[in-house]
Amino acid sequence: MIENSTTFRAKPIQEASSIMPILNFAIASISSHLIVDLSDAKVYSYWGNKRIGTYPVAIGQKGWETPTGSFQVVKKIRNPVWVQPITQKHIPTGKDNPLGDRWIGFWSDDRHEIGFHGTHDEKLVGQPISHGCLRMRNRDIHSLYDQVTIGTPVIVRK
Repeated sequence: MIENSTTFRAKPIQEASSIMPILNFAIASISSHLIVDLSDAKVYSYWGNKRIGTYPVAIGQKGWETPTGSFQVVKKIRNPVWVQPITQKHIPTGKDNPLGDRWIGFWSDDRHEIGFHGTHDEKLVGQPISHGCLRMRNRDIHSLYDQVTIGTPVIVRK
């Protein structure tokens, strides 16, 4: 009991409002999902039916279109190494790495991967310029990275 000018008493559990704690983060993540709309070059982040974020993205250029369909987050990496899709050259983390410092992968054919990542050239965000990935402003990929877990559904539509 806390006493000052007013006395406060905690309500017994049966009187308390229905607050359900999140006991298992993996279960909680089932409620989140991402929708990528290629027609407006944006990704929409949802928690249940509530939109919690909207971010512009660069999408795949002609010949390197971003795949459409239903996917799920399969990989999250801080400070990723980039493998150039044509030359297979490895670019380590740093200023020359076009992925920025976050990677959220959702598609792979065992040779190439597609996902969300940052960029060192933010003026390209919103344009069809990538090799299929979804480039984001660095501050936006940091936010999105914190919102998703492995298994988060990703829907990409035209």
